[in-house]
Amino acid sequence: MDKAIRIAAGALLIVLAAAGVIGWWGWLGIVPLVTGLLSNCPLYRIFGINTCRLDKK
Repeated sequence: MDKAIRIAAGALLIVLAAAGVIGWWGWLGIVPLVTGLLSNCPLYRIFGINTCRLDKK
């Protein structure tokens, strides 16, 4: 679920920025898009957050 939300939010921001609907900051959508596609968020590791049900013990 987390992965899908990050991919969708990132893609939406990029599309809105490209269409000129929002400002340059919309290009920051690249960050959640890439972390969603790679299934790895460096901030989660720093803060000890794990959203993968299979890894929790």
